[in-house]
Formats: sequence, C-alpha cells, structure tokens
Amino acid sequence: MILDNGPWAAALTPAQYMLVSFFLTAATLAFLAGFIRTWMTQGEVGARYRTASVARLGGIGTAAASYGLMLAYFTFGYSFDGSAWMPTELAVHSYSSRYIGWAVSVPLLAIELVAVCTIVGVAARTRRTLAFGGAFLMIFTGYIGAFMVGTTDVPAFIVWFGIASLFYVLTVLVLVTSVRRSLGSLTPETGALLVRASTLLLAGWAVYPLIAIIQLLPIDGLWATTMQVALCVADVGIKVGFGTLVHRVAKQRTAEDVRRGIDVHPESVWVSSVKLSDAGTPADVYLDENARVHDRREKPPTSVAIASDPDMSLPNDDMGQSILD
Repeated sequence: MILDNGPWAAALTPAQYMLVSFFLTAATLAFLAGFIRTWMTQGEVGARYRTASVARLGGIGTAAASYGLMLAYFTFGYSFDGSAWMPTELAVHSYSSRYIGWAVSVPLLAIELVAVCTIVGVAARTRRTLAFGGAFLMIFTGYIGAFMVGTTDVPAFIVWFGIASLFYVLTVLVLVTSVRRSLGSLTPETGALLVRASTLLLAGWAVYPLIAIIQLLPIDGLWATTMQVALCVADVGIKVGFGTLVHRVAKQRTAEDVRRGIDVHPESVWVSSVKLSDAGTPADVYLDENARVHDRREKPPTSVAIASDPDMSLPNDDMGQSILD
C-alpha cells in the first residue's frame, strides 16, 4: 500500500471546496480576535503569571499566521476544471503548514499550563523544558511520518507515528503531574478550573492522532473535507478555549495573592463580573515579620567621588521604614 493518495491529492466538489474555505477563513479570524483579546488583557494578571500570558499571546499569534498561510495555499493550491476543484502541487502545503504552526503553538500551550501551576524555581524550569521539548518533538516526528517518509511507505508512517506517540505520553505525564502537585496548594475553585483547563487540552490533543490515522485509508474529497473541518474546530477549541480557562486561573491566583498580601496589582480583579480583589498598591503589602526593607538614604553630593575607593562597599541595610511609606 502506498500513501501517495493523501488528502492533499483528492479532488473537491464545489460544495466541499467552499466548506473548507469557510472553516479556514473563520479559524483565521477567530485566532486574530483571540490575539487582540490576549494582547488587551495581559495586564489583568500579576507578574507572577505573566509567562502564561506571553505564551498564550505567542501561541495564538502563531496559529493566526499559520492559518493565514494555509488559507493562501488552499486558495492557490486548487484549480477549477468546470466540475471539480483539482489539487495542484501547492495543495500539500495547506496540510503541512498545520504541522509547522503546531511546532510552535503546541509547545507554548504546554508552557502556558505549567506557568499557572504552583511549581516554582528549578522544578518549574525543568518541567517547562521537558513539556516544551516533548511537545515539539511530538509534532516534528509526526511531521516526518506524515510528509517526509510516510507518503510512500506505510511501515515508516507507523514507526514515526509510534515515536510521536511516545513524546505525546512524555508531555502528558509532565503536565498531569504538574497539575496534580498543584491542587493541594490551590483553593478549591481555582483547582477545579485548572483541572478543567488541563482536561480540555489533553482531551483535545487526543483528536489529532485519530485524524492522522485517516491518512492510512483511501482518501477522497469527503475524507479530505472532514479532516480539514475537524482540525479547524479542534484548533480553535483548544487554543482559544484552553487559553481562556488558563487566563481565568491566572486572574484568580492574582486575586488570591493580593488578598494574602504577598503581591500587588494595579487594578481590581474581576472574573465574570464578580470582584475577587481590590487594587493592591505597594503601601497595602503586608510584609512578613522577618522581611527586610531598605531605609531611605539621602543622595550623596555629586562632588563626592563614591567610586574613588575600589574597596568601598555599600553598608548593609537594617530593618527600617519602607521607602514606599
């Protein structure tokens, strides 16, 4: 059996062509809208969770760009012969461009989830690295199987599909253990929201291997249309839906940090029109009893050559009034 009859080689009826065009365009616009919303709402979360916002912004921006590229390849990759839309040599890129976009956006989804977990320090950096690397290799090895060796060799396709599955399992294990370790340190409401977000992400990822297996079957226009529509729906549902849930987790954790007095935020935090915390200003911070703050010191005269003595060191700060008081 030869996989030279991929979905990009199938002719489409006018109705199928218009349906795929609709979903590709709608998905592109949805990601553009998501990018704008993410950009405008970055300030709603505290600095502690800003990594999640940056990852979300990068992931949705990458998705919008890759879908724009797919739409262009789809538009110019088919020619109408009077009764059907026939694929050209560019049609394959309307599928392969998905993997290129996924190679960036999927690892960023993993970073986004780990960023709102309670794991910190070296453990957080290690898990982010493992999740990012595993997600990238999952996509890259899948790309090799689907477009570089699997198009002419079924056993090779199966081997690379298996390798991609191993990286999928590794990534899922890192994410699941990160979420489970965080639940004991979160409020019940925030913990439940984190579980919903991770469930949506991992359940959505399960759709992609099922669609990839279709490539082993004889592909006609109906199957090619089904694959394109299903992938568009899954991409938007995961990247926009998951990102929205993670953003809510970050907002709730920001509000909790402000209420506990361990962080500040320049504006009040609202979720679904419910006020979770007031604006926290620096003067409102409750410091630990043993916390050290800096004394206010007068600026030395400009004529004093502070740096004249290379062995001179600044005095140690003693417990005193906050410079912000």
